[in-house]
Amino acid sequence: MLQPTLAWAPGAMELVIVLVIVMVLFGNRLPGTMRSLGQSLVQFKKGMRENDDDTSNDKLP
Repeated sequence: MLQPTLAWAPGAMELVIVLVIVMVLFGNRLPGTMRSLGQSLVQFKKGMRENDDDTSNDKLP
């Protein structure tokens, strides 16, 4: 029996085609973009950790 699918949900073949197009158009920029994204994530986590440390010192007596 076939499972009903959403009309706007892309299938596997459409996702593969989009991935190939992205790799062709942006393949040379992807390593730098991913590196930048990783550094941003590290900085965000570091900021969240510092924020947690600051709020733990601000407790009322």
